[in-house]
Amino acid sequence: MRCLKNLLIFIMVLITTMFLPIEINKNNTYANSNFIKKAPIKIGVFLHDFNEYLTLVKQNLEDIQKENPDKVEFTFFDAKENQSIQNESIDKALIEDYDVLIVNLHTIKLNEVENILNKIIKKDIPLIVFNEPDKDLINFVGRYGVFIATLGEESGILEGQILADEWNNHKEIIDKNKDNILQYIMLKGRIGNPLVDQRTKFAISTLNEAGIKTEELTSFNGEWSKDLAREAIESMFLKYGNRIEAIISNNDAMAIGAIEALQKYGYNKGNKSMTIPVVGIDGIPEAIELVNKGYMTGTVIQDPRANAEALYKVGMNLAYKKPPLENTDYKFDDTGNVIRLPYKEYKKQ
Repeated sequence: MRCLKNLLIFIMVLITTMFLPIEINKNNTYANSNFIKKAPIKIGVFLHDFNEYLTLVKQNLEDIQKENPDKVEFTFFDAKENQSIQNESIDKALIEDYDVLIVNLHTIKLNEVENILNKIIKKDIPLIVFNEPDKDLINFVGRYGVFIATLGEESGILEGQILADEWNNHKEIIDKNKDNILQYIMLKGRIGNPLVDQRTKFAISTLNEAGIKTEELTSFNGEWSKDLAREAIESMFLKYGNRIEAIISNNDAMAIGAIEALQKYGYNKGNKSMTIPVVGIDGIPEAIELVNKGYMTGTVIQDPRANAEALYKVGMNLAYKKPPLENTDYKFDDTGNVIRLPYKEYKKQ
């Protein structure tokens, strides 16, 4: 009888142990340091477009793969600025053998991407969303995946500081009508993207907090495009001409387009008295070169190598079912779901 009792106890302990839940971290990935995964880790990277900045991120991820040939293998998908194309690419990837998915959403409205994100979640594939998230996306995806993003507010502040310094140092040249007000044109990115509102709002509020009065002559939704911005500024210059005292752009591509338009009219070629301050965000090589030549006032650097390294390190942790921040210097913001990467300003050295 005693032997039977001991046997029953042993069986109960065994069953209980078998069904104990494995510790799950905040991102619904199993925190198991003994987990074995066959290398190389296959990571699908879904970019909303191969634009100037995202192409740099892609190139840096490719460099990381070359540096770690036996550890990771990236496959890239271009949505061509179309959420339907991105959804189709993700659907096809879900029937293949990917260990991690990195998704740079084209559309950041939850109701438009919830279905495709749910498909990833149901397949239990570790997910990194590489975007500036809105609150709905943070609440939805944050339970299952990790966001890696910058902070639009910070980029706008730094852009405003660059322009404020330029105004304070060269006001006699910039303030063409001597009214002590900075008249500017604002080049905005895609409507509906929270980065647009943040970069626009905080660039201007930073100028105002620095004691600089501002007046918007007009704004243009340039869809992040150099060509659209160039065409717009060519037209706006004919209308506003000498009233334009600065051009503030939500990204470098549009800022470069604006400079190309100004140069058509003889401006921004190195002569300080014939230069309209232009500021942008991203820190792409072409913009940095223009800053160094004195054709562009400044840019706010969003480091593509740093972004690529964050995607790689966090992605590898998730693939091996480790906590996303393990053996990194990254931290989550106040939401507990988003890793924020810093910006830094760049002016002529």
